[in-house]
Amino acid sequence: MTTTLMTYAGPGEPEALATRTGGSPLAPPGTAWPRCATCGGAMRFLAQIVPDEPDRPIGRDHAGAGLVLAVFMCQNDPGMCEEWSPTAGGNRALLFPSDALRPMPVPEPEGEGGQGGDGGAALRLGAVNAVTLVSLPTDDYAGAREEWAGRSGNDPANVLGQLGGRPDWIQGDETPTCPDCARPMDLVAQLEEGPDHATAMNFGGGGSAYAFACGPCARAVFLWQC
Repeated sequence: MTTTLMTYAGPGEPEALATRTGGSPLAPPGTAWPRCATCGGAMRFLAQIVPDEPDRPIGRDHAGAGLVLAVFMCQNDPGMCEEWSPTAGGNRALLFPSDALRPMPVPEPEGEGGQGGDGGAALRLGAVNAVTLVSLPTDDYAGAREEWAGRSGNDPANVLGQLGGRPDWIQGDETPTCPDCARPMDLVAQLEEGPDHATAMNFGGGGSAYAFACGPCARAVFLWQC
């Protein structure tokens, strides 16, 4: 078994149909920007995941179309909307067919100082990180990070996560079941906060996030631990 690391590859294009953190989410025309179930505010877009191989959990559906995963999380009042939970409504993971995607329009400002102001900056990360995939012959994610850092001379913080593979849980196994078919969902990606604290994702300070999907049901779930 291999571990496919998502490594930092420098600044990325904000609207690229590629695996990246930050930038603008791509979605079918007319898709509504997700809102938090607790506070009602628009969520921040975190990452877009495009599987690199058709045999990955959401690589291709039964019709042969590729699928893309978009991850959002509420950051309107961090820690108060249970944004770590896979079920509380403080985050969203959405699966889309990869064809005919367009950048999602940023919601309009919600009153003075609202989230939509400043070009919707509060709804995006402060930087776009491009990703290079590196496969190592082990199913130990933590070990793969250290091995890559040692071989390449990079800081382990430049590992943005892993694509597929086995989750490296911090607190304990929280593998979700699909809300439609009740089967255990597959890990699509594990995400780290990012190499730059000023533009990092917020998973409680040093935490990790996990995006799961059920390809046949086209459902996805997101959660994090710290």
